[in-house]
Amino acid sequence: MKEYKNPLVERYSSKEMLYNFSPKKKFTTWRKLWLYLAEIQKEIGLNISDEQIHDLKNHLFDIDWDRVSFYEKKFRHDVMAHLYAFGEKAIKAKPIIHLGATSAFLGDNTDLILIRDGLDILLKKLINVIFRIRNFSLEYHNLPTLAFTHYQPAQLTTVGKRSALWIQSLLLDLEELEFRLKNIHFRGVKGTVGSADSFKELFHGDLQKVKYLEKKISNKFGFKNVFPITGQTYDRKVDAQVLNLLSNISQSSHKFSNDLRLLQNLKEMEEPFDKDQIGSSAMAYKRNPIRSERMASLAKYVISLSNSSAMVAATQWLERTLDDSANRRLVIGQSFLATDAILMIWNNILENIIVYPKIIEKHIQDELPFLITEYIIVECVKNGADRQEIHERIRIHSMETNSKIKLEGKENDFVQRLLHDKKIPIHKEKMNQILNPKNFIGFSSDQTLEFLDKEVNPILNRFHYLIDSDISNMDRQV
Repeated sequence: MKEYKNPLVERYSSKEMLYNFSPKKKFTTWRKLWLYLAEIQKEIGLNISDEQIHDLKNHLFDIDWDRVSFYEKKFRHDVMAHLYAFGEKAIKAKPIIHLGATSAFLGDNTDLILIRDGLDILLKKLINVIFRIRNFSLEYHNLPTLAFTHYQPAQLTTVGKRSALWIQSLLLDLEELEFRLKNIHFRGVKGTVGSADSFKELFHGDLQKVKYLEKKISNKFGFKNVFPITGQTYDRKVDAQVLNLLSNISQSSHKFSNDLRLLQNLKEMEEPFDKDQIGSSAMAYKRNPIRSERMASLAKYVISLSNSSAMVAATQWLERTLDDSANRRLVIGQSFLATDAILMIWNNILENIIVYPKIIEKHIQDELPFLITEYIIVECVKNGADRQEIHERIRIHSMETNSKIKLEGKENDFVQRLLHDKKIPIHKEKMNQILNPKNFIGFSSDQTLEFLDKEVNPILNRFHYLIDSDISNMDRQV
């Protein structure tokens, strides 16, 4: 029997996101942190030789996983396991590896690197979702459709205006994502409890050397900001904020999947359905919206994980307690992998999403007669009728029509009833003019075009280098 396999690894997430949270990237980053620490320590006066630096460089990537496993079982400490395994390779550098550092120097700084790089991966996919919805909204900005409140027909909007609402949610997510990327801080070199006591000893009380070391090593990894103060770890609220962002993206995706599934039931829109795809093992005719359903399922998972990181942030003790460790190993990577999968699926759906204008038009015609009553009242009053009398005649006809539709399954003959009622002074030609659906979409089309032009296009222009017609790893289960 095979061992358990994580579905995010086996089925859903992209290769680039899987690599970002892989042991290979994590532990080679640890080794880079050791290397850069030694390089800068040498630069500012510690007794570290060029030969030792070269030794570290020459063994950055040849991790002996068996030796790491051996030492971890022996020490029950992952940092010490990798430290010993690295020292067996970089023998000359072994005496100076990890000098003055603590486990959080490796773990926390690496986690921040992975979080930042993970956000960069999601940024690209998010921009492509916005790009595709923008194109969809532009194509259908003027196509009338029924708008729903409480999932009951209300008035008319346009297909493009509705899809612009999906973009609006994503712009809020994008704004937050950019903020997180811009303001993410490196932990730096703070020592065991954040006081940098070991570095004070190494540099003979020279605080400026410690600050130089910290600034330079953060720049090596592309960070402009360093936490000015920490305990042993960086503030776990950072994790909570990042996972809340991923939750927000998942909320937006779930809303889209809900809308699309509701519209697919109405046969107005449909997600792609491959030629050989099977919708149901029993009902061969079915075209189940499996992509949208998978989005919703993964979104629920990400939303639930955000609460876990909030609990960790709330329950840390003093300078640090280790009950965050196992939780963070699980929820941070899993949240990123799942959000990555969600955005891949969303891009895949949008590449070949299907709209059925004739069905949309039919649904409008089924409901439109009830939506035009105010226009009819106004027209009749213009022709000399009493407003209250016309209102009463329309009320009677609407009740009778609804009864016929719901109890007998009849077609909506409300308009014909009004035209045959001699007490309602309106001509057939005028009625046909009123019945044009575009008379009832308000400023939907104008709002959509203005929104795309002023709010969406500038963002897409700014991130034009991220827009790619090819979605990576489409062999995954999208």
